[in-house]
Amino acid sequence: MTVSVTELADRFTWIDYTVFGLMLGVSAFIGIFYGCFGKKQDTKDFLVAGKSMTTFPVAMSLIASFMSAITLLGTPSEVYQFGFIYWLIIFSYMLVMPAAAYLYFPVFHELQVISAFEYLEKRFHRAVRWLGSLVFIIQMTLYMAIVVYAPALALAQVTGFDVYISVSLICFVCIFYTTLGGMKAVLWTDALQTVIMYGSIIFIIIKGTLDVGGFSAVWARNAESGRTQLIDFDPDPTTRHTFWSLVIGGYFTWISIYGVNQAQVQRYLCVQTRQMAVNTLWINLVGLVILMVTCSFGGMVVYAKYYDCDPVRAGVVTKEDQVFPLFVMDTLGQWQGLPGLFVAGIFAGALSTVSSGMNSLAAIVLEDFVKNGCYPGISDKACTSVSRGLSLFFGLLTFALVFVTEQLGNILSAALSIFGLVGGPLLGVFTLGMFFPWANATGAFVGEIVSLIFMFWIGVGHHMARYSGQIKLESMPTSIDGCNNLTFVESKFLHEPEGEEPGEALAIYRLSYMWYSATGCFTVIIVGMLVTLVTGKQDVRVVDPRCLSPAVIWFKNWLPGLSGLGEDYRNPSKQHRNHR
Repeated sequence: MTVSVTELADRFTWIDYTVFGLMLGVSAFIGIFYGCFGKKQDTKDFLVAGKSMTTFPVAMSLIASFMSAITLLGTPSEVYQFGFIYWLIIFSYMLVMPAAAYLYFPVFHELQVISAFEYLEKRFHRAVRWLGSLVFIIQMTLYMAIVVYAPALALAQVTGFDVYISVSLICFVCIFYTTLGGMKAVLWTDALQTVIMYGSIIFIIIKGTLDVGGFSAVWARNAESGRTQLIDFDPDPTTRHTFWSLVIGGYFTWISIYGVNQAQVQRYLCVQTRQMAVNTLWINLVGLVILMVTCSFGGMVVYAKYYDCDPVRAGVVTKEDQVFPLFVMDTLGQWQGLPGLFVAGIFAGALSTVSSGMNSLAAIVLEDFVKNGCYPGISDKACTSVSRGLSLFFGLLTFALVFVTEQLGNILSAALSIFGLVGGPLLGVFTLGMFFPWANATGAFVGEIVSLIFMFWIGVGHHMARYSGQIKLESMPTSIDGCNNLTFVESKFLHEPEGEEPGEALAIYRLSYMWYSATGCFTVIIVGMLVTLVTGKQDVRVVDPRCLSPAVIWFKNWLPGLSGLGEDYRNPSKQHRNHR
């Protein structure tokens, strides 16, 4: 390549802007269609699409909700820096989908809740519900901000667009169609955006592979640098990526999303039958495996392209997350329209996630804090208006939080760290309720509080240790030997600042981010059961059997102390015992 970065950006022509604009325009039109031309929406239509959806759009929406710009940008960057071992995450998906379909989802389906956290009140106490809802709001707003910033970064790299103009486009288009069209608009735009996302990434990887000489050339160049390691059984929990952290740790990370996350649970309840929801999860599994293998291999293709001239060390880009967008313009820049397709795919992933988040946050606040708190007698018409207002509010909040996101570093690990630090404790309290009939409300509340404090101590400690230089991520080797032959290089070689060596960080701060969710989950369970033993076990006879996972019901005859499970719940005249 013998052109400058500025010239690469100049390749983004009016044709590319047209392709990109069409995606935004169609998304907005879908919102207008369901908001203005469809039947008048009530709260049920706005939040769960009137429970009238079929399998396909919901399956596509499940993929798009959390496999967004983070995956499209973060995974190739991850493999480029640290090697192909990240592909092992697909085995965690193979554990997650059946667990979500048969152990967690049936509980929400039986209770027919709009807010997943309504479960916590039915199983424990209203205070546990409110705590869980508040924690989810924090988790989702932070994650949405990361998802918005990632494509803005990509657009700035490939077109020269200002990052904040990009952020504004994403946020305000998303606010428009989500607030106007509700859940049906979200689901159908997600379906469209998923198709665009897959089409763009697959074409780019195929074209890039052919350009560097085919699969064998890609593999050979990556093998020379040690990036082709397929598996690592190192049991050390501080090792960033191993078989155990990616498969077992990855299971807890992703079951916190597909098992109990409000955005996903809300989608399960949009379909007409229980079997349709199960089918969407199995379709989702196939889609995730294809997307993850494609994006992981994409990282190898990017390395094969820049194996002798690392764009980061050469100063062409400033962050590793910008290498893939650079690769796209380098590979497709002369094909007018295709860079626009890539940007549309990245934006599509962001729009789908943010719209899902806005709708789920609106449902949470309405169901958990408005109807179940400050205004219990609110009318359905007022609920619909409040839902739209809440969607607008959370869209604007996401826009504001983007300015914080810039400081989080690697977008993939930042996103998954948030899921672990916050999603782990949430997974723990739901798991405690569904799988431990003896757990009481006090144990659940204290367990979640302790877990949140413990996980944020680890997370903040890790971030501070990295900032001070006590923890350094050792990436795979790169080369700049071939950069002298290229005229686009702006030499800004990075050097480590001289100074005193920082001390050692606490061992717990070195824990791999892939173990965060599992650590948070087990902390809730252990603390919750210990507090339960001290304060008195829950009387299983007053527990609603619908609040327990099918696994507990299946094996109740083999579990001690469950012979009278739900006995008094089924007989209201005997319900003289209270939940502890």
